[in-house]
Amino acid sequence: MSQASRTPSTKAALDWIRELGSNPDAGLTSAEAAARLARQGPNEVAEERGHPLLRLAKKFWGLSAWMIELIAALSLVLHKYADMWVALALLVLNAILSFLQEQRASSAVAALRRQLRVSARVLRDRVWRTTPARELVDGDVVRLRAGDFVPADLALLDGMLRVDQSALTGESRDVEKRGDAQIHSGSIVVHGEGTAVVVGTGARTYFGRATHLVESAHPKLHIEGVISHVVRWMFIIVGVLVCLTVAVSLLQGLRLDEVLPISLVLLMSAVPVALPVMFTVSMAIGSMELAKRGALVSRLNAVEDAADMDILCADKTGTLTLNQLTFTGSLPQAGFTEEDVLQIGALASNEANEDPIDLAFLRAARARKLIGANIRTLSFVPFSPETRRTEAVVEIGPRRRRAIKGALLTLAELAGIEPAVRAELEARADEQARQGARVLAVAAAENEAPLRLIGLALLRDATRPDSKQLIDELRGLGVAMKMLTGDALPVALAIGRGLGLPTIIRASDLGAAEKERAASAGDPAPQFDGLAEVFPEEKFEVVRRLQGAGHVVGMTGDGVNDAPALRQAEVGIAVSDATDVAKGAASVVLTTEGIASIIELVKMGRAVHQRVVTWIINKLSRTILKSGYVVIAFLVTGRFVISASGMMLLVFMTDFVKVALSTDRVQPSRKPESWNIRPLVHVAIVLGVLMLLEALGLLAIGWRRFGLDENRVNTFAFQTLFFFALCSILSIRERGPFWRSRPGWILSAALSADAVAGLAIGLFGLGEMRPLPLEQTAFIVGYVLVCSFTINDFTKAYMLRRSRRATTTNDG
Repeated sequence: MSQASRTPSTKAALDWIRELGSNPDAGLTSAEAAARLARQGPNEVAEERGHPLLRLAKKFWGLSAWMIELIAALSLVLHKYADMWVALALLVLNAILSFLQEQRASSAVAALRRQLRVSARVLRDRVWRTTPARELVDGDVVRLRAGDFVPADLALLDGMLRVDQSALTGESRDVEKRGDAQIHSGSIVVHGEGTAVVVGTGARTYFGRATHLVESAHPKLHIEGVISHVVRWMFIIVGVLVCLTVAVSLLQGLRLDEVLPISLVLLMSAVPVALPVMFTVSMAIGSMELAKRGALVSRLNAVEDAADMDILCADKTGTLTLNQLTFTGSLPQAGFTEEDVLQIGALASNEANEDPIDLAFLRAARARKLIGANIRTLSFVPFSPETRRTEAVVEIGPRRRRAIKGALLTLAELAGIEPAVRAELEARADEQARQGARVLAVAAAENEAPLRLIGLALLRDATRPDSKQLIDELRGLGVAMKMLTGDALPVALAIGRGLGLPTIIRASDLGAAEKERAASAGDPAPQFDGLAEVFPEEKFEVVRRLQGAGHVVGMTGDGVNDAPALRQAEVGIAVSDATDVAKGAASVVLTTEGIASIIELVKMGRAVHQRVVTWIINKLSRTILKSGYVVIAFLVTGRFVISASGMMLLVFMTDFVKVALSTDRVQPSRKPESWNIRPLVHVAIVLGVLMLLEALGLLAIGWRRFGLDENRVNTFAFQTLFFFALCSILSIRERGPFWRSRPGWILSAALSADAVAGLAIGLFGLGEMRPLPLEQTAFIVGYVLVCSFTINDFTKAYMLRRSRRATTTNDG
């Protein structure tokens, strides 16, 4: 039977095993798997991308492109061929640069997506190992558990699963799967665990395509709303000025075809031509840098929201601790030994699940040679928050034994422990918990005998050496840490004290306190540094309460039950060993353990915020300068002091430099950012008006002192606006005095290249712009430098400082 014609809806799992030449106890050999992978190809469907030429052609479609194309067409009709060729050259060059930057960003995203692909637990050469799902082949034996994406079409060999097939069928209810059932690629395991054999991969699966775990999400960002607001006001300001210009021109008897080109250029100057490229490049470079430091960004809004984040809710295990539980001792019941406690705990464990608790028992039991090859597991029920225990039925020679490990109260009730004995056990367990131990009860039964409590096992998970330092660093950045753990309160208190998080309360206590003060709608954040005895499903409610109090919340998680909280949080962070469902719900996936990469995420988000703020102030102030300069000069002199082609060249040259802001050296702020843009708009308006007055003053000086004729005034106006633009970029990139920090080398190179080009245009001319004498160019440059780096820079620093003080006072 051909692979393509298989229909795994009627065939039993063991039939598949025989047909595929596999072995349920040993899996495939590595050599056979490699040979099948070479024949079948990887377990994925190639991602379809548009043709590069088509993507390049799209760069000639859009508001900015249409305006330049209209200007070129009008220039052709009016026989202004120099303007036409300048417009066409700028159109082509802008399209090519934008296309190349988009390709660069796409390559960065593709590299990140490759790192976020699913892994599968597969049996090869009789050993369970974790393998990229794309390397699965027909006949592989795999292990599934809650939280896994089903990586291929499978036939279930053993176990019981509840599976979400909504991606395939649209049915929202989970479906139960037992032995011999078929499970299709693209499903999600929501409960249980089991072993299955792969019966179809890649394009040959029932789903017909590989599961895409990291969708190219395009949420509406806060930045987009801010920019839309700013651009709308720029269009209103420029539109009013253009209408005034057209009306005055017609009253003075000028033809409409003489006014229309410059009017279109002024409107074009309000279009954020450089922003998409600048923001895309900034995000791509930032994401690649974060990837090197252990944080993969799967949704664009995560970096933006990380700038605003003021609370981070972090799982204790694996994030603040090493997630390497070690069996450190036991408290056996009368008649039993520590070896009995350890052996039963190991029998109630499953290595294929790679659960830290199970692995701790198995490592210690094997080191003491307490379990051997003669043990056969008949059934295994994994831990769940509802049952609070793990249970296995095993055969050891002729004996059948039931082994259970889990919460003390749960097992004490199952074993029928008397209340007085139970209270004594709880006291002993609490004493160990206060010393930082995790206490699990272990119970067993021989054949049909009643269940007996064997004793208490003590496990410890040490905190990471750098956790306290990193928590303090987050505090220094204005981000409060909230530790969430399912551990008992005494264990959580012991861990919290060592991390500088002393105020740990039970999750149930937080709920009760909130109900009492619901009417006051108080902020729950100051009440606790951490929550103990948290059920995974309660994390969603914790995040929601904090958001309801006005906080921007980050959340770390690893399990399928963490997915709702990860999706709800503005910054959902899946830790390095998270399930596939958690990774799919998160907006950031960590590839290294600990929280060091989260600190880098916060700093990167604030750096991107600073660059966008620089762009907003610069764009708005320069739009006021350019449009006001052209219109007021026209109203005073009755002529346009700069041509349409000169204005287009000015827009392109300065936008080219602003793209380099995406790589600029930026000092992230020490507190969460916010998108209150009113103070920024005030700063931009003041700077714009100030530069406008200075530029008009320079024009008046040039008119009287240099006797500018019709040809040279074009060049004079171009250089005035051009050097004001370059100097404003240098000044506005720094929130304090401009000399406080050096620009990045790419921005420095772009500014230098632009300055040389601007000087060359002044000295040698270009098109309608005639050469200026050297002393006139030197006078323009000197005048602009003095105004920009004294009056304007002082005004900017003063206004931003006053704005920060006002914000701090309001926050206080």
